[in-house]
Amino acid sequence: MNNTASVIFGCLIIFVCTTLGATIVFFMKKEFGKRLNSVICGFSAGVMIAASFFGLLLPAIENSASYGKWAFVPAMVGILLGCLFLHAIDLVSRWIKRRSGEEDIGSLSKIKLKRFVLAFTIHNIPEGMAVGVALGNALALNEKAAMISAVMLAVGIAIQNIPEGIAVALPVYKETGSKWKGFLWGTLSGVVEPIFAVIGLLLASKIQILLAYSLSFSAGAMLFVTFEDLIPEAKYSETSHLGTWSIIIGFVVMMILDVALG
Repeated sequence: MNNTASVIFGCLIIFVCTTLGATIVFFMKKEFGKRLNSVICGFSAGVMIAASFFGLLLPAIENSASYGKWAFVPAMVGILLGCLFLHAIDLVSRWIKRRSGEEDIGSLSKIKLKRFVLAFTIHNIPEGMAVGVALGNALALNEKAAMISAVMLAVGIAIQNIPEGIAVALPVYKETGSKWKGFLWGTLSGVVEPIFAVIGLLLASKIQILLAYSLSFSAGAMLFVTFEDLIPEAKYSETSHLGTWSIIIGFVVMMILDVALG
């Protein structure tokens, strides 16, 4: 592919694979028992923990190597800000809910569901930026090897997005009972990736310095939702070990994808 085709492919493939993962809802049965609920929440939790560590925090720390022994600072600040942001969203949502008199529906409240989808969407922003920055740097260098490396980064992130699309779509479907809503929200969580890939492409040299903070912020948001919502939900069953094993399997699957695909 020439440079233009490579850039278009790299920006779009990351979104296409998220959508591909979200299609899993159309193959699910209608009723969710406690066991299946534990499996879905546990798998989603495992995916989010692994994605936070291997896909976000490690690259953030590597990106901060120039800080020397203080390389942990961007990761620390980003994690705390991400957690505080989601906590603030939670407080505002609960205040609005109290004012409206809305009742909780189902095992996950509407507040938790929105917070969960928001965390995944935030997580996709720096991934899109990382792809865009890599493509932008490759264009600046005008070297075939650099462009191949940037495209392979996009393909690696795209493949990782398949289980992430699943991890968003299934809980939304479970809560709303609508396969189309599960598919829609799973797909929309990935829309930000090509958008921020283009932003990263255009501002490659200027965005690089903020990437470590952005990656860590996303990790903090994902970890907050995982420990606040998904893990308690996965363990809320007479077969709590099923939820535990689902978390482990989700973590291992995402770890393999993150490490193998870089």
